[in-house]
Amino acid sequence: MIDLQPVKGTRDFFPDEMRLRNWLFEVWRRVSEQAGFEEYDTCVLEHEELYIRKAGDEISKQLYSFEDKGGRRLSLRPEMTPSLARLVLKHTKSLSFPIKWFSMPQCFRYERMTKGRRREHFQWNADIIGQPDMVAEAEILMLLISACESMGLTANDIRVFINDRRILNAILSQLNVALDLHSAVLVIMDKRDKISPEDLGKMLEEVGMSSSQVQQLNEYLSKSDLQELKDSLQDTEGIDELQHLLQLMDTAGYRDYLQFDISIVRGLSYYTGAVFEVNSPDKQHRAICGGGRYDSLLSTYGGETIPAVGFGFGDVVVLDVLKELERFPELPRTLDYTIIPFDTEQVGVALKIGAELRLKGATVDCNFGMKKMKKSLQQANESGAKFAILLFPEELSQDKVVIRDMQLREQKPINITDLITSAEQTV
Repeated sequence: MIDLQPVKGTRDFFPDEMRLRNWLFEVWRRVSEQAGFEEYDTCVLEHEELYIRKAGDEISKQLYSFEDKGGRRLSLRPEMTPSLARLVLKHTKSLSFPIKWFSMPQCFRYERMTKGRRREHFQWNADIIGQPDMVAEAEILMLLISACESMGLTANDIRVFINDRRILNAILSQLNVALDLHSAVLVIMDKRDKISPEDLGKMLEEVGMSSSQVQQLNEYLSKSDLQELKDSLQDTEGIDELQHLLQLMDTAGYRDYLQFDISIVRGLSYYTGAVFEVNSPDKQHRAICGGGRYDSLLSTYGGETIPAVGFGFGDVVVLDVLKELERFPELPRTLDYTIIPFDTEQVGVALKIGAELRLKGATVDCNFGMKKMKKSLQQANESGAKFAILLFPEELSQDKVVIRDMQLREQKPINITDLITSAEQTV
C-alpha cells in the first residue's frame, strides 16, 4: 500500500486552506509593492556549498541535500538570503544600488518539529541591498509592521524585539573573549530561550569561555535598559546606532512596536548589526519574523562588501497566531455564475454560455451533475455563486435562460444575448 500521508513535516493545501494562503501572499505582495519593493525569485535547488560555507550555522546540518546524476552536490533551499547574495554578486555591475527586493519562496529544513516549526514552509523575504544607513532598517521594520497591521495585528498583539550584534560583540570584547570565538558564542547565545542557564553555561565554556566570563556575560544580559548598558560599555557604536534607529521609528510613528531586548541574537553567523524578531509581547510563540543587517554576507562568497538588511517572515507561525486571536479573514469561495443544465443535450449550450461570460471577465462554473432542482440549487449556494443560470427546455427554445439571484432567491427569464451583455455590469 502506498502511504497517502504527506511527507513528515510537509503540508497539503485543500481549497479553503489555499484561499487563506493566497490571502496571506496577497498581503505580503501588496505591502511590498506599496513600499517600492520589486519581486524576484530563484530556483529551489542550489549548490550545497552555498550553505555549507557558513561555518557554525545550524542550518548547514538541516539541509535536504543529495547528489544528482551529474555528481553535483545540491540542496533544497533552506532560506532565501544566500540565493539573493548569489544573484546580486552575479549581476553587481548591472544593478543600481540600493535595491529593494522581495520574494515568497518555499523553503525546506530537516529539523526537529515543534509547534510553529515544520520541515517546509513559505517565507516572505524583503531586503534592501546597498544602503549602509540605518534608514534601511527603518524601512524594513515599517514594511513588516504594515504587513502585520494589514492582517489585523496591532501593537497590543505583537512586538518587534530588537538588538544589535555590535552590542553583543562589544560585551564579549570587554570580557576579553577572543575575537575568533565571538561567532561560536553568539550561535550558542541564540539558544538562550530554549535551554537551561546551566546548559547554556556549559556550552559556552566548551567553546572556550571561562566560568568567570560566563558569569559576567550573564550580568550584562540581565540589563534591560539601553542607557544603563551604554554606561557600562567602552565601545558604544552598536548602542548609538540602535538609539538612532529607535528615534527614526519614533518620528515615523512606529515606536510603540519596538522593544530593546539584549537576548535577541539570531542564530545565523552572517548578521553584523541590528537584529530583530517579531513575537507576542510575552513571547508565547515562536518568532513570527526575524532578520537584521548582514553587511558581510556577500563578501564571504568572494564578492565585495555590500551593505544589506532584510528579514524572513514565515507563514506557519503567523497563521497560528491569527487563528489563536480569531483574526482569520472570512474567505468564502466566490463565483459570479454557476450554470446548471438538466439534460446532457444542454451541455454544449452551457459550455458556450460559460465561455462567453468568462470573456466578459466573469468567474463561471458549470454544474454537470444533472441533479434535481433542489439539490442543484443547494450546490450553487454552497459554491458561493451570486447567480445561478438555469437551462430549461422551454426557455432555451426561445434563446433564453432563467437567472436566479442566490441571495434574494428571485429568478426571471432573460435572453442569452442580454445576459452576456449585462455581465460586464454585473462583474
